[in-house]
Amino acid sequence: MSGEDTRPPAPRKPRWLGDSDLFSAVHWRRRILFWSGAVLVGLAAVGFASAADCVFELFHRAEQHSRFWPFLITPAMFALLAWLTQGALRATRGSGIPQAIAALKVEDETFRRSLLSLRVALGKIALTLAALLGGASVGREGPTVHVGAGLLYSLGRRFGFAEPAAAGRFILAGSAAGLAAAFNTPLAGVVFAIEEMSGAFEHRMSGIILTAVIIAGVVSLGILGNYAYFGRFDIMLPLGKAWLAVLATGAVCGLAGGLFARLILPGAHGLAGHVGRLRGRSPVLFAAGCGLALVLLSQFTHAGLYGTGYEQARAILENRSETGQAFGVLKFLGNIASFWAGIPGGIFSPALAVGAGLGQNLAAMLPGSDPSAVVLLAMAGYLAGVTQAPLTATVISMELTANQQMALPIMATCLLARAASSLLCRKPVYHALADVLIEAHARAGAAATAAEAEAGTTPEGPAEKQELPGPDRPERP
Repeated sequence: MSGEDTRPPAPRKPRWLGDSDLFSAVHWRRRILFWSGAVLVGLAAVGFASAADCVFELFHRAEQHSRFWPFLITPAMFALLAWLTQGALRATRGSGIPQAIAALKVEDETFRRSLLSLRVALGKIALTLAALLGGASVGREGPTVHVGAGLLYSLGRRFGFAEPAAAGRFILAGSAAGLAAAFNTPLAGVVFAIEEMSGAFEHRMSGIILTAVIIAGVVSLGILGNYAYFGRFDIMLPLGKAWLAVLATGAVCGLAGGLFARLILPGAHGLAGHVGRLRGRSPVLFAAGCGLALVLLSQFTHAGLYGTGYEQARAILENRSETGQAFGVLKFLGNIASFWAGIPGGIFSPALAVGAGLGQNLAAMLPGSDPSAVVLLAMAGYLAGVTQAPLTATVISMELTANQQMALPIMATCLLARAASSLLCRKPVYHALADVLIEAHARAGAAATAAEAEAGTTPEGPAEKQELPGPDRPERP
């Protein structure tokens, strides 16, 4: 027939080729965004680390000039930060990891933007630097996770990946890349994403997280070189009597970590309730009081309790410390004072410093074990006790010292510490703090709905009054 199409049929792509993500334009656009975002996270982490060292050095010089300068600087900076974080920058408070976890759990775009916008990310960097300039006992690693999550989330939204599930992948990858770049610990970034952030792991996410972590790590490696956070330590813990250190550090540091987590969690009763009420009445004055408490505690130790505690922890690991036997307990109290103030700053590095101080005390009671090995176990155990994330604490502790020989003792210590910590704090601290943010968001939403109902409005506008037909009111045509 003349109307028939006599052209040969178009060649068909093999089914395996058409179904493959490898040749999908959408998937390639997402991959490019992930890789670009990972580069940004790596650059942000390196710049953040360098700036943090610079601003804390300024504070350290002032303190060296006179031990009385912190009495003016620290309370004033705490008060200023408490005032600045009352409004739009409230999401910059604390570590930043709970904010990333909360945003991952709640698939609400408004809520996610309030926690992970670019304004929050930039504010987190600036205000954490201000906290270190004021001598606060805080770290930059948790804030770097917050910044990484915010950068990748904002980048994904900007280029069309605002759908809740897709945005969640950007948040997860940004968090992992942030931790990997902050500590220069790629494997820890992946484990952190699985154990702490997601609680579940999609098979197809593994490649995305790995590439984000690798790229962020390569950026950090290219700028700062191949280094271990605390340097390289060739230490061992042979089987036998030396393994008593595992029991001692796991139990003591796990309980101490659980106590810290319990003390920083908000509550309606007991000490937490009392602290919450005091902070609620006058947050600025309360923060200034916390800053003053930190300065007063620092007078009892030659090394001071200010900043991350990195130098003190490294000196204790190398058995050349002059911090004094009370450093671990005093740093523990200084970390609580800084967290109670409600200012921006993380708890990872300060937790490692507390663990080092406690390890120094325990090493004196365990003469049959290498003191450096006991200190390393205590650092890992205390971190596991605070976070209740034993795998993350294990991998971080091994990568921070470039030591694989201590893998089994560290793992055993972290598992024991996690069990001991749960006796005092049943829920992991980051997830408990994330739940506080989620509950506050739910209460705010319920209050807004109730106010709209009371005012006779709907989200779209005023509700029209309708006259219902009745016996004395005929229906209108």
